[in-house]
Order: sequence, then C-alpha cells, then structure tokens
Amino acid sequence: MKTKKGFNLRQICGENVIIAEGEENIDFSNIISMNESSAYLWKNIQDKDFSEDELVKLLTDEYEVDEVTAKSDVNCLVKSWLDAGIIE
Repeated sequence: MKTKKGFNLRQICGENVIIAEGEENIDFSNIISMNESSAYLWKNIQDKDFSEDELVKLLTDEYEVDEVTAKSDVNCLVKSWLDAGIIE
C-alpha cells in the first residue's frame, strides 16, 4: 500500500487533519481527522510503500499496546483510509 499523492497531514486548531492538495485532488471534499496514534502512523508512512505489519510494528514500538490489539486497530484504520481514498 501507499499514501496517495497530495494528501498531507496538517495541524489545524490543535487537530490533526488530512488535507488534499494539488490539482489531482480538487474534487476531494472530505475532512479526515486523525487522533495522535493515526497521525503518528501517517507521518511515518507518507510517500512510502507500507504494509499492515509495518503499521503494527510502528504502533507496538511507540505505544504500550499488545500485538493483537495493534493488528485489530490497524485493520480498522487501513479500511477507513481505503474507504476515504487516501491510500492505494
């Protein structure tokens, strides 16, 4: 998987949000808010190829979370990112 070009993490009024930038994303009208852990993951994978296993490792290395919980959370997160159209 990979993040789509032109979707960048910004902090607006203390909130982490994904902003669509560039002409290729002109029709994107969603606002995607991210909590601290999802923003951490995005920062570490933006513009890189990544797998769900890599996201799980990032979570377990940074936060006090067991692997089973991290896998479940990553699965839900990847699904929401795919549904939003910000990764491919």
